[in-house]
Amino acid sequence: MSKLIKSAAVAGAVAAALAAQVTTASAAEKEKCFGVSMAGKNDCAAGPGTTCAGTSTVDYQGNAWTLVDEGTCTEIELPAMADGEMRKGSLEALDRDLPA
Repeated sequence: MSKLIKSAAVAGAVAAALAAQVTTASAAEKEKCFGVSMAGKNDCAAGPGTTCAGTSTVDYQGNAWTLVDEGTCTEIELPAMADGEMRKGSLEALDRDLPA
């Protein structure tokens, strides 16, 4: 194998390792936030009867989550519910705004 090919192979391996590390770091900076996604815009877990991403049927569905920047979930500003109570994102599934 020529020196040029070996150098290219090593450079490719280093680039792949760096890309993997950046991807892992980005994923570590996100967290699941329940009750903040619009209908059909959740990342996954939209409760019984749904399969995964994009399957929530109600805005701010409490058992559907979206990935958000770590540490921001409970600070996201959401509109108040019909009874005037304020909505908040949660790190755990909620029993509010579920489909009828």
